[in-house]
Amino acid sequence: MSVMDPGSATAAPKPMTPLQEFWHYFKRNKGAVIGLVYVVLMVLIALFANVLAPHAPAEQFRDALLRPPAWQEGGSWQYLFGTDDVGRDVLSRLMYGARLSLLVGCLVVILSLVLGVIFGLIAGYLGGAVDAAIMRLVDIMLALPSLLLALVLVAIFGPSIVNASLALTFVALPHYIRLTRAAVLVEVTRDYVTASRVAGAGMLRQMFVNILPNCLAPLIVQASLGFSNAILDMAALGFLGMGAQPPTPEWGTMLSDVLQFAQSAWWVVTFPGVTILLTVLAFNLMGDGLRDALDPKLKQ
Repeated sequence: MSVMDPGSATAAPKPMTPLQEFWHYFKRNKGAVIGLVYVVLMVLIALFANVLAPHAPAEQFRDALLRPPAWQEGGSWQYLFGTDDVGRDVLSRLMYGARLSLLVGCLVVILSLVLGVIFGLIAGYLGGAVDAAIMRLVDIMLALPSLLLALVLVAIFGPSIVNASLALTFVALPHYIRLTRAAVLVEVTRDYVTASRVAGAGMLRQMFVNILPNCLAPLIVQASLGFSNAILDMAALGFLGMGAQPPTPEWGTMLSDVLQFAQSAWWVVTFPGVTILLTVLAFNLMGDGLRDALDPKLKQ
Protein backbone atom coordinates (compact mmCIF):
# COMPACT_ATOMS: atom_id res chain seq x y z
CA MET A 1 0.00 0.00 0.00
CA SER A 2 1.61 3.27 -1.14
CA VAL A 3 1.69 6.29 1.07
CA MET A 4 0.81 9.59 -0.62
CA ASP A 5 3.53 12.20 -0.47
CA PRO A 6 2.14 15.26 1.37
CA GLY A 7 4.00 17.55 -1.02
CA SER A 8 2.21 16.06 -4.01
CA ALA A 9 -1.24 16.68 -2.60
CA THR A 10 -3.18 19.37 -4.43
CA ALA A 11 -3.58 22.50 -2.35
CA ALA A 12 -7.11 23.63 -1.61
CA PRO A 13 -8.26 26.50 -3.87
CA LYS A 14 -7.94 29.89 -2.29
CA PRO A 15 -11.35 31.40 -1.53
CA MET A 16 -12.31 34.36 -3.68
CA THR A 17 -12.94 37.79 -2.26
CA PRO A 18 -16.48 39.20 -2.75
CA LEU A 19 -15.24 41.39 -5.61
CA GLN A 20 -13.51 38.45 -7.32
CA GLU A 21 -16.63 36.32 -6.92
CA PHE A 22 -18.76 39.08 -8.40
CA TRP A 23 -16.52 39.45 -11.42
CA HIS A 24 -16.29 35.66 -11.87
CA TYR A 25 -20.05 35.38 -12.36
CA PHE A 26 -20.49 38.72 -14.13
CA LYS A 27 -17.96 38.01 -16.89
CA ARG A 28 -19.77 34.82 -17.86
CA ASN A 29 -22.34 37.02 -19.55
CA LYS A 30 -20.49 38.41 -22.56
CA GLY A 31 -23.29 40.83 -23.39
CA ALA A 32 -23.11 42.27 -19.88
CA VAL A 33 -19.36 42.84 -20.25
CA ILE A 34 -19.91 44.64 -23.55
CA GLY A 35 -22.64 46.72 -21.93
CA LEU A 36 -20.35 47.56 -19.01
CA VAL A 37 -17.56 48.66 -21.36
CA TYR A 38 -19.96 50.90 -23.27
CA VAL A 39 -21.39 52.42 -20.06
CA VAL A 40 -17.90 53.11 -18.70
CA LEU A 41 -16.97 54.72 -22.02
CA MET A 42 -20.07 56.93 -21.90
CA VAL A 43 -19.33 57.94 -18.30
CA LEU A 44 -15.77 58.92 -19.24
CA ILE A 45 -17.05 60.91 -22.23
CA ALA A 46 -19.59 62.66 -20.00
CA LEU A 47 -16.98 63.51 -17.35
CA PHE A 48 -14.39 64.79 -19.81
CA ALA A 49 -16.69 66.24 -22.49
CA ASN A 50 -15.09 69.66 -22.15
CA VAL A 51 -11.72 68.08 -23.03
CA LEU A 52 -12.77 65.50 -25.62
CA ALA A 53 -15.36 67.53 -27.55
CA PRO A 54 -13.82 69.32 -30.55
CA HIS A 55 -16.13 72.34 -30.16
CA ALA A 56 -18.38 74.00 -27.61
CA PRO A 57 -21.93 72.57 -27.72
CA ALA A 58 -23.60 75.90 -28.52
CA GLU A 59 -20.91 77.22 -30.89
CA GLN A 60 -22.36 77.99 -34.33
CA PHE A 61 -20.43 77.84 -37.60
CA ARG A 62 -22.52 79.87 -40.06
CA ASP A 63 -20.39 78.77 -43.00
CA ALA A 64 -21.08 75.05 -42.28
CA LEU A 65 -24.85 74.68 -42.00
CA LEU A 66 -26.01 71.05 -42.32
CA ARG A 67 -22.50 69.91 -43.23
CA PRO A 68 -22.50 66.11 -43.81
CA PRO A 69 -20.24 63.72 -41.85
CA ALA A 70 -16.53 63.73 -42.64
CA TRP A 71 -16.61 60.55 -44.76
CA GLN A 72 -19.32 61.87 -47.09
CA GLU A 73 -18.82 64.17 -50.03
CA GLY A 74 -18.81 67.76 -48.82
CA GLY A 75 -17.92 66.74 -45.27
CA SER A 76 -15.00 67.98 -43.22
CA TRP A 77 -12.90 66.28 -40.56
CA GLN A 78 -13.40 69.40 -38.49
CA TYR A 79 -17.00 68.19 -37.98
CA LEU A 80 -16.72 64.40 -37.75
CA PHE A 81 -20.45 63.70 -37.43
CA GLY A 82 -21.51 66.77 -39.41
CA THR A 83 -23.38 69.86 -38.24
CA ASP A 84 -27.03 70.72 -37.61
CA ASP A 85 -29.27 73.36 -39.16
CA VAL A 86 -27.60 76.26 -37.31
CA GLY A 87 -24.02 75.02 -37.75
CA ARG A 88 -23.43 73.33 -34.38
CA ASP A 89 -21.14 70.30 -34.27
CA VAL A 90 -23.24 67.14 -33.77
CA LEU A 91 -20.44 65.12 -32.14
CA SER A 92 -19.75 67.80 -29.55
CA ARG A 93 -23.43 68.08 -28.67
CA LEU A 94 -23.69 64.30 -28.31
CA MET A 95 -20.77 64.29 -25.88
CA TYR A 96 -22.21 67.06 -23.74
CA GLY A 97 -25.64 65.46 -24.02
CA ALA A 98 -24.25 62.27 -22.46
CA ARG A 99 -23.43 64.28 -19.34
CA LEU A 100 -27.00 65.49 -18.97
CA SER A 101 -28.67 62.17 -19.86
CA LEU A 102 -26.57 60.12 -17.43
CA LEU A 103 -27.04 62.68 -14.67
CA VAL A 104 -30.81 62.58 -15.11
CA GLY A 105 -30.74 58.77 -15.14
CA CYS A 106 -28.75 58.66 -11.89
CA LEU A 107 -31.02 61.18 -10.20
CA VAL A 108 -34.25 59.42 -11.21
CA VAL A 109 -33.01 55.93 -10.30
CA ILE A 110 -31.54 56.93 -6.93
CA LEU A 111 -34.58 58.92 -5.79
CA SER A 112 -37.18 56.42 -7.00
CA LEU A 113 -35.19 53.43 -5.68
CA VAL A 114 -34.69 54.90 -2.20
CA LEU A 115 -38.30 56.02 -1.83
CA GLY A 116 -39.66 52.83 -3.40
CA VAL A 117 -37.61 50.61 -1.07
CA ILE A 118 -38.76 52.53 2.01
CA PHE A 119 -42.47 52.41 1.13
CA GLY A 120 -42.21 48.83 -0.13
CA LEU A 121 -40.56 47.66 3.09
CA ILE A 122 -43.18 49.42 5.19
CA ALA A 123 -46.06 47.96 3.16
CA GLY A 124 -44.67 44.41 3.08
CA TYR A 125 -43.49 44.24 6.69
CA LEU A 126 -46.36 45.99 8.48
CA GLY A 127 -49.22 44.76 6.29
CA GLY A 128 -52.81 45.48 7.23
CA ALA A 129 -54.27 48.92 6.68
CA VAL A 130 -50.85 50.48 5.97
CA ASP A 131 -50.18 47.97 3.21
CA ALA A 132 -53.65 48.46 1.73
CA ALA A 133 -53.37 52.26 1.71
CA ILE A 134 -49.93 52.27 0.05
CA MET A 135 -50.85 49.69 -2.57
CA ARG A 136 -54.11 51.40 -3.51
CA LEU A 137 -52.17 54.60 -4.20
CA VAL A 138 -49.71 52.58 -6.24
CA ASP A 139 -52.56 51.02 -8.22
CA ILE A 140 -53.96 54.46 -8.99
CA MET A 141 -50.56 55.66 -10.22
CA LEU A 142 -50.10 52.56 -12.38
CA ALA A 143 -53.56 53.00 -13.90
CA LEU A 144 -52.36 56.20 -15.59
CA PRO A 145 -50.03 56.05 -18.62
CA SER A 146 -46.55 56.82 -17.29
CA LEU A 147 -45.42 59.24 -20.00
CA LEU A 148 -48.79 61.02 -19.95
CA LEU A 149 -48.57 61.41 -16.18
CA ALA A 150 -45.04 62.81 -16.49
CA LEU A 151 -46.24 65.25 -19.16
CA VAL A 152 -49.07 66.46 -16.92
CA LEU A 153 -46.73 67.00 -13.99
CA VAL A 154 -44.19 68.89 -16.10
CA ALA A 155 -46.96 70.99 -17.62
CA ILE A 156 -48.18 71.93 -14.13
CA PHE A 157 -44.79 72.86 -12.70
CA GLY A 158 -43.23 74.19 -15.90
CA PRO A 159 -40.89 72.64 -18.49
CA SER A 160 -37.35 72.29 -17.17
CA ILE A 161 -34.79 69.55 -16.68
CA VAL A 162 -35.31 69.54 -12.88
CA ASN A 163 -39.11 69.31 -13.08
CA ALA A 164 -38.85 66.60 -15.74
CA SER A 165 -36.49 64.58 -13.51
CA LEU A 166 -38.84 64.86 -10.51
CA ALA A 167 -41.81 63.88 -12.68
CA LEU A 168 -39.97 60.79 -13.96
CA THR A 169 -39.04 59.90 -10.37
CA PHE A 170 -42.70 60.04 -9.36
CA VAL A 171 -43.69 57.93 -12.37
CA ALA A 172 -41.06 55.24 -11.67
CA LEU A 173 -41.84 55.01 -7.94
CA PRO A 174 -44.73 52.45 -8.11
CA HIS A 175 -42.59 49.81 -9.80
CA TYR A 176 -40.01 49.84 -7.00
CA ILE A 177 -42.70 49.80 -4.31
CA ARG A 178 -44.46 46.76 -5.77
CA LEU A 179 -41.23 44.89 -6.42
CA THR A 180 -39.89 45.55 -2.91
CA ARG A 181 -43.18 44.62 -1.28
CA ALA A 182 -43.38 41.33 -3.21
CA ALA A 183 -39.82 40.40 -2.19
CA VAL A 184 -40.48 41.34 1.46
CA LEU A 185 -43.64 39.20 1.61
CA VAL A 186 -41.55 36.20 0.58
CA GLU A 187 -38.70 36.91 3.01
CA VAL A 188 -40.77 37.88 6.05
CA THR A 189 -41.93 34.27 6.52
CA ARG A 190 -38.40 32.83 6.48
CA ASP A 191 -36.96 31.15 9.55
CA TYR A 192 -34.13 33.65 9.91
CA VAL A 193 -36.62 36.52 10.25
CA THR A 194 -38.58 34.62 12.90
CA ALA A 195 -35.40 33.77 14.78
CA SER A 196 -34.22 37.36 14.63
CA ARG A 197 -37.59 38.56 15.95
CA VAL A 198 -37.41 36.08 18.84
CA ALA A 199 -33.88 37.31 19.58
CA GLY A 200 -35.27 40.80 20.07
CA ALA A 201 -34.44 42.55 16.76
CA GLY A 202 -36.36 45.78 16.27
CA MET A 203 -38.52 46.67 13.28
CA LEU A 204 -35.91 48.87 11.56
CA ARG A 205 -33.19 46.25 11.98
CA GLN A 206 -35.49 43.58 10.60
CA MET A 207 -36.41 45.63 7.55
CA PHE A 208 -33.09 47.22 6.58
CA VAL A 209 -30.49 44.75 7.92
CA ASN A 210 -32.12 41.32 7.75
CA ILE A 211 -34.71 41.50 4.96
CA LEU A 212 -33.52 44.18 2.51
CA PRO A 213 -30.15 42.54 1.55
CA ASN A 214 -32.05 39.43 0.43
CA CYS A 215 -34.32 41.50 -1.81
CA LEU A 216 -31.58 43.31 -3.73
CA ALA A 217 -31.27 41.08 -6.82
CA PRO A 218 -34.64 42.03 -8.42
CA LEU A 219 -34.18 45.64 -7.32
CA ILE A 220 -30.82 45.83 -9.08
CA VAL A 221 -32.32 44.53 -12.30
CA GLN A 222 -35.22 46.99 -12.00
CA ALA A 223 -32.78 49.84 -11.31
CA SER A 224 -30.82 49.08 -14.48
CA LEU A 225 -34.06 48.99 -16.45
CA GLY A 226 -35.13 52.16 -14.67
CA PHE A 227 -31.92 53.85 -15.75
CA SER A 228 -32.58 53.06 -19.39
CA ASN A 229 -36.26 54.00 -19.04
CA ALA A 230 -35.28 57.34 -17.47
CA ILE A 231 -33.01 58.12 -20.42
CA LEU A 232 -35.76 57.16 -22.88
CA ASP A 233 -38.47 59.12 -21.08
CA MET A 234 -36.25 62.18 -20.70
CA ALA A 235 -35.50 62.02 -24.42
CA ALA A 236 -39.25 61.76 -25.09
CA LEU A 237 -39.99 64.77 -22.88
CA GLY A 238 -37.19 66.71 -24.56
CA PHE A 239 -38.55 65.73 -27.97
CA LEU A 240 -41.97 67.09 -26.96
CA GLY A 241 -40.43 70.32 -25.65
CA MET A 242 -41.18 69.55 -21.98
CA GLY A 243 -37.68 68.59 -20.86
CA ALA A 244 -34.38 70.35 -21.41
CA GLN A 245 -34.87 73.62 -23.24
CA PRO A 246 -32.76 74.76 -26.24
CA PRO A 247 -29.89 75.32 -26.64
CA THR A 248 -29.14 72.75 -23.88
CA PRO A 249 -27.45 69.73 -25.51
CA GLU A 250 -29.84 66.87 -24.69
CA TRP A 251 -30.40 63.88 -26.98
CA GLY A 252 -34.20 64.17 -27.16
CA THR A 253 -34.05 67.92 -27.72
CA MET A 254 -31.50 67.38 -30.49
CA LEU A 255 -33.99 65.14 -32.29
CA SER A 256 -36.82 67.63 -31.84
CA ASP A 257 -34.82 70.59 -33.18
CA VAL A 258 -33.94 68.94 -36.50
CA LEU A 259 -36.90 66.68 -37.20
CA GLN A 260 -37.82 68.61 -40.34
CA PHE A 261 -34.40 67.77 -41.83
CA ALA A 262 -34.75 63.99 -41.35
CA GLN A 263 -34.92 63.28 -45.10
CA SER A 264 -32.48 65.88 -46.39
CA ALA A 265 -29.84 65.52 -43.63
CA TRP A 266 -30.01 62.00 -42.19
CA TRP A 267 -27.10 62.47 -39.77
CA VAL A 268 -28.82 65.07 -37.58
CA VAL A 269 -31.43 62.51 -36.45
CA THR A 270 -29.54 59.23 -36.91
CA PHE A 271 -26.63 59.87 -34.53
CA PRO A 272 -28.73 61.05 -31.55
CA GLY A 273 -31.20 58.21 -32.13
CA VAL A 274 -28.46 55.56 -32.35
CA THR A 275 -26.79 56.97 -29.24
CA ILE A 276 -30.03 56.66 -27.25
CA LEU A 277 -30.56 53.12 -28.59
CA LEU A 278 -27.06 51.90 -27.71
CA THR A 279 -27.08 53.49 -24.27
CA VAL A 280 -30.42 51.94 -23.33
CA LEU A 281 -29.32 48.55 -24.68
CA ALA A 282 -26.04 48.72 -22.75
CA PHE A 283 -27.78 49.38 -19.43
CA ASN A 284 -30.22 46.53 -20.05
CA LEU A 285 -27.40 44.10 -20.82
CA MET A 286 -25.42 45.24 -17.78
CA GLY A 287 -28.47 44.80 -15.54
CA ASP A 288 -28.85 41.22 -16.77
CA GLY A 289 -25.22 40.54 -15.85
CA LEU A 290 -25.65 42.13 -12.42
CA ARG A 291 -28.57 39.81 -11.74
CA ASP A 292 -26.48 36.79 -12.70
CA ALA A 293 -23.63 37.93 -10.45
CA LEU A 294 -25.62 38.95 -7.38
CA ASP A 295 -28.52 36.48 -7.23
CA PRO A 296 -27.46 33.47 -5.08
CA LYS A 297 -30.05 31.27 -6.79
CA LEU A 298 -28.19 31.58 -10.10
CA LYS A 299 -24.78 30.60 -8.67
CA GLN A 300 -25.21 26.87 -9.07
